[in-house]
Amino acid sequence: MASGTLSRQDALSCVGCRHACHILLYADTEAQLFEETPIRHILLMQMRFDGLLGFPGGFVDPSVETLEDGLSRELWEELGFSLSVTVDDHVNSCHTPSSSQLVAHFYARKMEEREIREVEKAAATTATDHGHEVMGMVRVPLYTLKGGRGLPNFLSHSFIGNCRCQLEDALLRFGLVPREELEMALQQAEQRRSQP
Repeated sequence: MASGTLSRQDALSCVGCRHACHILLYADTEAQLFEETPIRHILLMQMRFDGLLGFPGGFVDPSVETLEDGLSRELWEELGFSLSVTVDDHVNSCHTPSSSQLVAHFYARKMEEREIREVEKAAATTATDHGHEVMGMVRVPLYTLKGGRGLPNFLSHSFIGNCRCQLEDALLRFGLVPREELEMALQQAEQRRSQP
C-alpha cells in the first residue's frame, strides 16, 4: 500500500470522517489524432462547477449506503449513465490533503470504447447535474505534441484536491502512459505553470 493510503476497512472505521468516492473511466482505442498520433486510451474526467478538473463522483454516507452504491448513484446524477461499481473497482483510500476528516476513495473501471462513447453522450444529454454541478466531460490527452501540447498542457491546469495525484498514479498503475513520458510531461507542465 502506498504511503498515506488506508485500507478500505480502516477508511470506513474513521470516526467523524466524511467520505467522497470518485472513479476513473477509461478504454483502449485504435484512434489517431490527425491520422498520425496514436491516442492509445480514452480517459474521462470532468470540468466541475468551480472550474477545476476532477473525476466523476461525490460524497457518500456509509451509514446510509455502501461506498459503491453511493458512487453508482453519483454517476447516475453526473453522467446520466447506469454503472454498477463494485469493491473490485476500488483502487485506494486516503485522507485528503485539505482535511484529515475527509477520506477520498478512488475507483477505476476499464470499459469498451463503445461504452465510453455512451457515457460521453449521456453526460451531455440526460445527466441531471450537467450544466449545474458538472460543466462537461473531457478526455485526457495521453500524448505529447510539439511545444508541450497534449498531456503537459493538460497537467498544467487546476485539479480538485488530490485528483492530479490520483491521475498520475493511475496513468502508471494501469500502464496508460510510460513512466518516462509522464515524467517529461510533468516537468513541462511545471515549467508552464511557473511562467508569468
